[in-house]
Amino acid sequence: MDKRVIFAVAGSGKTTYILNQLSLDKRSIIITYTNNNIKNLKNGIIEKFGFFPDNITLLPYFSFIYSFCYKPFLSYKYKTKGINYNPNPNRFAKQTNLDYYIDSNGRIYSNRISKILEKTGELNNINSRLEKYYDNLFVDEIQDFAGNDFNFLKTITKASIDILFVGDFYQHTFDTSRDGSINKNLHNDLDNYKSYFGNMGLEIDTTTLSNSYRCSPSVCEFITNGLKIKINSHKQENTEVRLVDNEEEANEIYNNKEIVKLFYQEHYRYNCFSRNWGDSKGENHYNDICVVLNKKTMDCYNKNSLDELPSQTKNKLYVACSRANNNLYFVNDEYYKKFKN
Repeated sequence: MDKRVIFAVAGSGKTTYILNQLSLDKRSIIITYTNNNIKNLKNGIIEKFGFFPDNITLLPYFSFIYSFCYKPFLSYKYKTKGINYNPNPNRFAKQTNLDYYIDSNGRIYSNRISKILEKTGELNNINSRLEKYYDNLFVDEIQDFAGNDFNFLKTITKASIDILFVGDFYQHTFDTSRDGSINKNLHNDLDNYKSYFGNMGLEIDTTTLSNSYRCSPSVCEFITNGLKIKINSHKQENTEVRLVDNEEEANEIYNNKEIVKLFYQEHYRYNCFSRNWGDSKGENHYNDICVVLNKKTMDCYNKNSLDELPSQTKNKLYVACSRANNNLYFVNDEYYKKFKN
C-alpha cells in the first residue's frame, strides 16, 4: 500500500496533484474541509473527465465522518438527528455518559463524533468499510484536522488501501474541531508535526509541492524572509511587493474593482471588493492583491518582525499574501477607516 503525506506550499498545485491521481478504473474517495476546496475539486473533476464519475466520491469532512462512518454503525442505536457544531456546554459531562456525545435534542456534537466511534469500538469496522468501497483515499487540507479528528486520521491510515494526505502546515487557520487539551499543541512546531505522520507509518514528502505556480519570486522572497515561511516559485518574472505609503494611492487601490482588499477581519464593513485574510484560503483567481494591515501587523511590518506574530495571525497573513498571482501591496488600515461602516 502507498501511504504518504505531502507538505505543500501555497499555490503549488495541491488540487491539481490530487486530480492527476484520479482515474476511471480506481474507486477513490476525497475528503476535505473547506467549502472553497470542495468547489475547486468538484470543478476540477468535471473538467478532467467531462462529467462527475460514479467511481469517485467527494465529501466534506463532517459528511464523511457522520454519513459514511457513524450512521451505518451507530445511528440505529442512538437515534441521532444530525450534528451540533457547538461544543458541549456541560463541562462536567463524563465520557461514560451519553450526554458527553449527544445533546438534549438528539444531535451529536461534531467534535466528538470520532471519539464516540473510538469508544464504541467501531474504528476497525470503518477501515473495513473503506476497504470494501474504495481503492484509495485522499485527504486534502490535512493541516486543519485537530482535536479528536486528528486522532481519527491515525486509525484510518491502517486501512489496506492507498492513502495520500496533502496540506500546508502554515495554512492552518481553522480547526475541524477542538476538545479541551486534546492535541492542543499539535501545530506548535513543524518538525514535531511531521513526526506524528512518520509515527503513523506514512512516507513524508517535502519536495513534490515545494514551489508555487501562483506566487512570483518577489512574493515568495517576501514570505520567506518576512514571515520565515519557506516557499519557492516556479515563475521567473518578479513583481511588485511594496507598502503603499500615501493616501491618494491607497484610495485608488480601494476603489479599484480589479484589486481585492484583504482585511484581518470584518471585510463586510467596507464597501469594496474585499475578503478576510483567512477566508481567502483556497482562492486562486486574484491577480494583484492589497493586504490591509491593522495596527499590530503594521507595527511588525515596520520593525521587520512579522514572523513574531502569533501563529494563527501569521498563518492568516501568509494565506493573504500568497493569494497574489501578480503584485502584492500593503496598506495601513488607517487609510481605510473613513470607509468603514
